Formats: sequence, structure tokens, C-alpha cells
Amino acid sequence: MTDSEPHGPPTGITVYGCGSDEAALFQALAPRFGVVPTIAAEPVSEANIALAQGNRCISIGHKTRVANDVLRALSRAGVAFVSTRSVGFDHVDVEYAERVGIRVGTVAYSPDSVADYTIMLMLMAIRHAKPIVLRAEVHDYRLHETRGRELRDLTVGVVGTGRIGSAVAARLRGFGCRVLAHDRRPETAAEHVPLDELLRRSDIVTLHTPLDAGTHHLLDRRRIALLRPGAVVVNTGRGPLVDTEALLAALEGGRLGGAALDVVEGEEGVFYADRRNEPVESKALLRLQELPNAIVSPHTAYYTDRALRDTVEQSIADCLNFESGTRHG
Repeated sequence: MTDSEPHGPPTGITVYGCGSDEAALFQALAPRFGVVPTIAAEPVSEANIALAQGNRCISIGHKTRVANDVLRALSRAGVAFVSTRSVGFDHVDVEYAERVGIRVGTVAYSPDSVADYTIMLMLMAIRHAKPIVLRAEVHDYRLHETRGRELRDLTVGVVGTGRIGSAVAARLRGFGCRVLAHDRRPETAAEHVPLDELLRRSDIVTLHTPLDAGTHHLLDRRRIALLRPGAVVVNTGRGPLVDTEALLAALEGGRLGGAALDVVEGEEGVFYADRRNEPVESKALLRLQELPNAIVSPHTAYYTDRALRDTVEQSIADCLNFESGTRHG
């Protein structure tokens, strides 16, 4: 983190894809960091690259993919550093960015935001919250024949034990359930097992691994078939970690007990938009939402006041650290 007291002339940063809540934070924090932000609600594109003219650093949101031709145009405009206000960077071709002279940095916001939400989704799934609430909304208050389960009686497999996965595992231990873990670099205090073994032994599987070529469709048809009958899949990581068609087949066929998903394949252009009066073209998403044992929320696990402030503050600090490093390096 950079010193909170500004030194020297103000630094210009162009902020793209900035919602009103983020904009208020950028404006509030900017004077303390000695930063002059240029704020755009629209995501970065060739049409608005002129807003970055004269600024070597920009900050972008995670909601829209940045095309390579946009990266190339940014480089020509003098941009040398892109801070993405997200933990992951699957929406930016980092290797291509480096080839055109742009470094890409991510932020690390409070892991508690996603960890808390993940536990909430688990509890909702094993207590059948979706059909219970929907029945109550139409004044059907009868007990359903399907009873819920208690976490202490279950085994939960945590895939990916970075900051968020470790925070989830720590919370699970408080419920008294058995926790299994799988990670390429096991660090957290848990029983680490190979992925296929974790899938076979777990009643709930929760995904917290980054999305890359090696983890795309990490839960594919073969691995989903390894899950226990009645198991629940929770995903607050990235949508493409799960093969949605394979998951749907297992849910619709009755083999899996449920799914709780804050991220879904093909969510781009749907999540974060008001689609009440527009058709949703993703048939897979519509099928998921029709199932009584599938809970879908619009990529909102990270969205807390603390995490949002962390994100904005670190994005500013990373831009300033880049400028300081290039001046003195």
C-alpha cells in the first residue's frame, strides 16, 4: 500500500466500467492519494480510449472482456499499466498485453465477502431454501416431505485453498463438518486429497480455484459422475469451472441433490443488466433457474461495502506503485 499522504503533482488515472458506488469511492479516496480520476461508466473500448490520453495507468472492471485490439490501442495511447478491479484476470489476455507493453495487475479484496456468501449458499442448498421461500410467497406454509440436512453431518470438499478457499474452510470447521481440500499448492490446514478422491467423498463441493486453461470445465461430465448421489455443487469462483450442460444433466436426472451458483458460463451481457423486459438467450441459464434444486445469483458474492472499498483503494495504490516503480526503477 502506498503512503496515504500525496507527494508531488497529482497522478491521473482513468477509471473504466465504474458504477456509481465505485465512482463515489474513487472521488472520496482520490485526494488522500494525490490522484485525479477520470471516471467513465462504460467499459473500456476503442470508442473511449481518448479518455486515457495522458494517463499511463487505467483501472477497469471485471464485467466486460477487454479485446486485444483495445489493448493494442491503449498501448498506442500511452497506457502502460492496467489495474483490474478483480481477483481474477480471465477477462484480459495478459500475455498479449505484455507483448504490447502493458502490465496487468489484480486486486485482493476482503476474502470474507465471498467466504460468507459461499457458506450462505451451502446452507440454502442443503435446507432447500429456494422452494421453501417460493411456496411461502404464495402462502403455502406446509412442511415439504424433503427434509434438510445439517452441515455437521456432511463432508465438504474445498477446491482451491487460496485466501477465499482458506476462509471458507475456516468457517466450515466452526460448523463441525469434515473438510477435505484440494489445491495444486496445498497450504491451508485441512486434509488434502487428490481431486477425484475429494469428489467421491464429499457431500458438498465448493469451487475457489482461478480460471485458466487447466481449470476450464474442471467439473466436467466425468468428474461430475464421480460425485456422490445427492451431492451439492457450489460455485462462487468462475462460471466456466463447471461444464454447465453436464451439471444440468446430473441435476435434471436426479443424481445430484442441488447446485448453488453465483457464477455461470455465458453470464457476460446478462448478469449486471436489467433483463426483465428483454429475452435471456442463454438456454442453460433459464434451465438452471427453472429447477427447484438450483440456486442462481448474479455474480454478487464479492459485493460488500468493505470489499468494494478494498478494491477501489488497492486499484489506486497499485497504479501509484507502478508509477513510482517506473520512475525509480
